[in-house]
Amino acid sequence: MTFISNARMYAVSPEAEEDWRALIAHVAEDAGAAFDYLSYKAPQPLEELWRRPDLGCVQMCGYPIALGVADVAPLASPVPAAPWAGGQAVYRSDLIVRTDAPYAALADTFGGAVGWTVEHSHSGFNALRHHLLPWRGEGRARLYGQSVGHLVTARRILDSVLDGSIDIGPLDAYWHMLMRKYEPALTEGVRILDSTATAPMPAFVAAPALPAETVARLRESFAAAHTRPWFGRFREALLIEGFETVTRETFAPTLEWDRAARDAGYAVPA
Repeated sequence: MTFISNARMYAVSPEAEEDWRALIAHVAEDAGAAFDYLSYKAPQPLEELWRRPDLGCVQMCGYPIALGVADVAPLASPVPAAPWAGGQAVYRSDLIVRTDAPYAALADTFGGAVGWTVEHSHSGFNALRHHLLPWRGEGRARLYGQSVGHLVTARRILDSVLDGSIDIGPLDAYWHMLMRKYEPALTEGVRILDSTATAPMPAFVAAPALPAETVARLRESFAAAHTRPWFGRFREALLIEGFETVTRETFAPTLEWDRAARDAGYAVPA
């Protein structure tokens, strides 16, 4: 079987996707493997990609890994080159509003329109819901007048804030960093009003059909990537410090956030 690689989650531009493709090729070569890179553009559903039997090295959000949306073997997660990451493979969600919006604090947006992506997304749904949960109370079941869901992608969150169809929405903070680097004209119209707590970073995963010895070598190759002569250009291009190896259990905290919201009767951000 021929196995594929893909970096759809963080391929924010053609240039960024080419950098990811080259980085994956280096990691695979060090591991004695090779993959066919599959370009899988939005709005094609990520769930269908993640369920393919030929995954060799494909980016996947940690929350659906924990939920068991697809049977995969987690390999490693990037360490964002950001102060909030603290040298760990974690990320957060930036809650963005228009640059010219009058809001000074998160509570100022209550009563307006909040957007979210899809129920199995951590950065676009689960993290936002967890962040809003403490604000509910004293009989206040809803914080927003309108909950606009199923926007699917971070790009649609960004566009929806810019066009005013929502007042606030969540962006994967690492995706946001890359967008500000590669597509700055698209982000200059928004600002970060608040940010969520950090959670385990999305990972590269493989399908069960990839031989166990190849999976082990890939994990070793990812863990050592930051020491390789070829890594320097990717540190700058992709704003990463390296990788941490991960397992399915790494992403268990996302299930705890989900459980807390459901136990409180807060099924969706609203």
